[in-house]
Amino acid sequence: MALSELFAGVDEAGRGPLAGPVIAAAVILDPHLPIAGLADSKTLSPGRRAALAQQIQTRALAVGIGRAEVAEIDQLNILHASLLAMQRAVDALGFQPARVQVDGNRCPPGMPRAEAVIGGDARVPAISAASIIAKVTRDAELVALDALYPGYGFARHKGYPTAEHIAALRRLGVSACHRRSFAPVRRQLGQE
Repeated sequence: MALSELFAGVDEAGRGPLAGPVIAAAVILDPHLPIAGLADSKTLSPGRRAALAQQIQTRALAVGIGRAEVAEIDQLNILHASLLAMQRAVDALGFQPARVQVDGNRCPPGMPRAEAVIGGDARVPAISAASIIAKVTRDAELVALDALYPGYGFARHKGYPTAEHIAALRRLGVSACHRRSFAPVRRQLGQE
C-alpha cells in the first residue's frame, strides 16, 4: 500500500496555556506494526507518553510536526492558530494522505478529505499517536523555555494558568513567550 493511500491522524497540544506555541502532529501509523497502549495523551503519565512517543517515531510510516508561534496566536486567535499548526503538521508529512482525521469538531480550512472526530484522541489510534507526539514535543519546548525564562515554572505547569503561574506573572511581569491575547496576560499588561 502506498503512503498516499493511507490516512493521517492529527491533533494539537497547547490551546489552553498562557505561554508558548501551539504544537500539532500528524501521524500515519503502519498497519503492520501496531503500537499497544495508544490513548489520549492527557490520560497518560509523562513517562508512558515519552515511551509511546519513541515507539511512534520508530514505527509510524510518517510523522509531521507543525506549530503556530505566540505572535500568530495573538494575531489569529488560538482556534485559527491551532488549525494553522495542524495544516503545517500535515504539510510536514511531505505528501497529501488519502484522508485526514482531526481530533475535535473543526478541520483546517482547505484541507481535502479531512474529517473532524470529536473525542478522536481517545478513539482513533492515529489521532492518539498525534496527540502523544504533539504533547511530548510541546512539553519539551516548555522545559526549554523554563531555562530561558526562569521563575515562571514552565517546566512544571507547561504554561497553563495555574496559581503558581499567575503569581509568577504578577511578580515577574509578562515575558516574550506569553500570549498577550489571553485574559490573564492582558490583565497583567494593563497593570504594568
